[in-house]
This record gives sequence, structure tokens and C-alpha cells, in this order.
Amino acid sequence: MYAAERQQEILRLARDGGRVDVVSLAEEFQVTAETIRRDLKALDRAGLLRRVHGGAIPAGRLDFEPDLTERESTAADEKDRIAKAALAELPVDGTVILDAGTTVARLAAALPLDSELTVVTHSLPIAARLADHPGLQLHLVGGRVRHRTRAAVDAWALRAYGEIRADVLFVAANGFSTAHGLTTPDLAEAAVKRAAVAAARRVVLLADSAKHGQEHFARFGDLGDVDLLITDSALSPEDAAAIERAGTEVVRA
Repeated sequence: MYAAERQQEILRLARDGGRVDVVSLAEEFQVTAETIRRDLKALDRAGLLRRVHGGAIPAGRLDFEPDLTERESTAADEKDRIAKAALAELPVDGTVILDAGTTVARLAAALPLDSELTVVTHSLPIAARLADHPGLQLHLVGGRVRHRTRAAVDAWALRAYGEIRADVLFVAANGFSTAHGLTTPDLAEAAVKRAAVAAARRVVLLADSAKHGQEHFARFGDLGDVDLLITDSALSPEDAAAIERAGTEVVRA
């Protein structure tokens, strides 16, 4: 089978099933995983598929949302570097909001034991991680819990964020760009993120470089709403400069 024929069949499988993965495709076509990755890269460049961890989805699937386990294993080294850099943005004896997200969760795990902060979060995994931290005043925002992200959403969460003011918000996004702003697949999650942005004096976006240029279904703000983007060094200097020209400081960890 020629590469073009294989790529056409991969595209059909992705459209029929909503997703394809490298391992299954390699077995299906009896080729190496690297050959499949080259096929997916070619289809991604052509705008027909969008590459995700371990495979690809049809380009039109703006509502695609990987589960928590998959997100935790994606770009792990980059997320650790981002979280370490984010420690410098913590206030002294202040109040922080920790959004639901795997990079933000790494920041939570890295909080020094001598930290004395008030922490507000609507993320169950982050709250569980910080529950025994000796120096924190932890506030868990309630609401309907989304299974996919373990985050509280809807009216209770929105009301809680409408009643507080924090020094810093560490926010996550599934996609960010100067053109399309801050996006995530779910409308309810987007509403809570928007409320958290409004509740903070300073907004710090923690997002690995693979999310730059990605666009998802629910938009919750402009990139200009972000004071600081902390990402990894794979974001090109040119892209970082363009973001800074739009008014957002960039740190490439």
C-alpha cells in the first residue's frame, strides 16, 4: 500500500471512529509506529487531522477532550518545568486560585511545606493533594463535578468565585493564541474559568507549548486577559515575541 492510500484510510478511520491511535494503526497496516507518526504529521499539516497524545482526531472535533489520565502523562517533563517556574509567582501570605488542570496540579504538588497561603480551588484532585498541607488555608469550591476533569462547575462554583478576590490565579487552557484567545472543550468549565479570571488581580496561564495555536469549542477569555504565560522552551522566540507584543509577558521554562 502506498503512503497516500494508507493516509486516506487513516483519515476514514478517524472520521468513522472519532479518533485513531498510533499503536492500533501500526498493527492494522503492518508498518512501524514511526511510519504512522509521519502519516499523522502529514495529515495534520494538510489540516485533515489534529494530532493528540498517542494518535489523532478529525480536524473538526473542537469538542474533543482527553481524560485526566491521558492529560497527566502528556508533556510531563515540560509541565514539571512550568510548575517549577510558577513557584516564583506565588504571593507572600496572599490568596491564590488554582484552576483545574494537570500543570496547575503539578504546581500544587510543588508548593513548599513552609508556604502560608490561602488557596481556593474547584479541582478535587488538587484539593485532595493539598488537604494535609500544614501552612495552607484551603477552600474547596463546590458544584457539579465533571467526571472527565474532576472539577466543580455550574451555579455553585460560579457563585463562589463571584464572592471572592484573590491575588493570583493560576489558570489552565486546552488551547491559547492571540487570534482565538483561551479555549477549552466544555462550556461549563469555560464559565468557571471565566469567573476565576474575574476574581483575580493577576492571571498566570500555565500551558505547555503544544497548546499554542490550538482552538477548542468553548472560549473563556482573550490572551490579553493573561498577565503572564509560563510555557516551555519549545514555544519559538518568534511566537513568544508576538504574544508579548499583544500585552502578555512570556516565560519559557
